[in-house]
Order: sequence, then structure tokens, then C-alpha cells
Amino acid sequence: MSIEVIKAGIADSVQDNGRFGFQHLGINPNGVMDMNAMKIVNALVGNELNEAVIEMSFPASTFRFTKPALIALSGADFSAKLGGQHIPLNQPIRVASGSELKFTKVLYGAWCYVAVHGGFEINNWLGSNSTHTKAKVGGVDGRFLKKGDRLNFNLSIEKAETKIFPWRANVSDYYYSWSVRTQTKLAQTMIRCIQGNEFDWLTKKSQQDFLNRDFVISRQSDRMGYRLTGTPLKQTKNQELLSAGVSFGTLQLLPNGELIALMADHQTTGGYPRIAHVIAADRSRLVQSRPNEEISFSFVTIQEAEDLMMIQERSLRQLQEACKFKLREIGL
Repeated sequence: MSIEVIKAGIADSVQDNGRFGFQHLGINPNGVMDMNAMKIVNALVGNELNEAVIEMSFPASTFRFTKPALIALSGADFSAKLGGQHIPLNQPIRVASGSELKFTKVLYGAWCYVAVHGGFEINNWLGSNSTHTKAKVGGVDGRFLKKGDRLNFNLSIEKAETKIFPWRANVSDYYYSWSVRTQTKLAQTMIRCIQGNEFDWLTKKSQQDFLNRDFVISRQSDRMGYRLTGTPLKQTKNQELLSAGVSFGTLQLLPNGELIALMADHQTTGGYPRIAHVIAADRSRLVQSRPNEEISFSFVTIQEAEDLMMIQERSLRQLQEACKFKLREIGL
């Protein structure tokens, strides 16, 4: 009962919600780039929301199922095909043994996720199954997936034929409207933030530029950070910052005036000024933005940020309970 990689992608790995409590030792959390997509695919197949999933960028891996499975895809749309037929995102799909899952082109988004009912058998390290590629631990031998890898399932299902089940997750609470974004080549996404400790280090003009100008996702972006190009931001005077704690979503000001948004593989501390922090509710919007896409920023209060996150969490829990009910009806 496993899934086999028959063609490796560019940077696919096993991730869960991350490895926490060890940043004081220099061990960063890792974890999925898009936390909401991970929770959605797990809810659809009846898992705990933090169960480990396969995270894929494009070009993505091609897989073969050696046993029947119940799967779901969410996040970016890489035009997935199962046995040669297009399959949708955000719906549970029963897969027949021997079926091949491949991804043919990017329609939107940057990171796609696949979950399997019961989860994968993965060696846990420090309380997480997430792949830490620099320490070479977690996931599958601490590295990206390669041809020939087999990931065993924790549970098996009996039915053999492929079937797309009719219920579907509504993801509008987590993402900017994809239909609007794809109408223009450089569509814009508003990302909400809270003010960082060093925001007032910026000149008044640069403070206004941060909130009124657009920034473009650079091609120099990866799981560690997204570089943003745009109007260079300036400090009131040359100041140095002692290394301080940073987190997923911290916006740091680089010496050349550009910004970098820290992502899942961010370092544990940083010495660049922290201009702002992307709120948890908008991280999925940011991480699913591709190179050359425009984004802009606005500020919200901490209370507003917490309220927005709680709305998403309630929605995810409701989805999980609804899917459990549906899966019980079909004997899973």
C-alpha cells in the first residue's frame, strides 16, 4: 500500500505543520508553505488537519499508486491528470491501484498538495514529519523526493475503481479570487500585515511607499524567502540591528532597499529591520503568488488579525466535521 515516484519533480517533499520549540537551538520549523491547503486536503480525506502531506512546486512529480487510495489535491492548480483524465482540486477522489497521477501545466498558484486517507508512514524527528533539507532529516531521508521513492500509507481501502466524490471544499475564505487574478498577466493581491518593530526606522516617504506602492515577486524566491522588487525603501539613518527572532511572514528590509518575506524554511533569527509581519490569515495568498505577480500591503490591528485567523480556523473545523460525516456514509 504505497505511492511510488516514477518521475521526480523539481522540489517536492513531505511536510506537515512544522517543528516547533527548537528555534533557540537554531532548528527552524519548516513545515508546509500553505498551511490552509494542507488542512483542506487532510479534511477532505478524513485525516487530522496536521497530517503530513506531499508538497509540490512545478514541474511536479509523477506518481503511481500500487494500492487503492483515497486522495485529495488542493492549493495551486497544476492541471492534474489521473489515468489520463483531468481531476479537480478540493474534492476527495478514490484511486484505483496502478493509476498514474501527473501534473501537466500551471494554471495558477505556486504550491500544490496531495493528502492520502490515513496519512503516510514517515519517520518522525523532533515531533514533526516535515522535511528539513539542510539538516537532512525528516520526511523521506531529509531530502526532496526522487525517482523510485515509495511512500507507504498508514491505512488501506478496499474499493478498487477510481471515483470522484461530489462534495467539494469552498476555498474562497483563504485565497484571493483566482478567476480575477488570472484575467491579467500581472494581477495584484493585497496582503494584510501588522506593523513590525522597526517600521518607524523608515523615512516618512518610504512608510507611505510601503503602503501605497506595488511590489513584484522576484524569481529569486524559494521556501526560505520571497524577494520583492519595487520602489526601494530608505531608512532615516544608518542603523544596525542585533539579531532578533523572526517568523514565517516577517518582512525584512535588505541593505539595498528591497524587501524579503520570510517563508517556511526561514532562519531562526535575523539582523535586518523587521518592517512588518504578514498575518496568518493571508499567508496562503502570499505563498501562492508566483514570480512576476504583483502584491501590495495594508496594515490591520492585532485584534483584526486574530479575528480573521479564527474565522478561517472555524471554517476548516466545519469542513473537517462535514467530510468525516460524508466519509462515514461511504464506509471510511
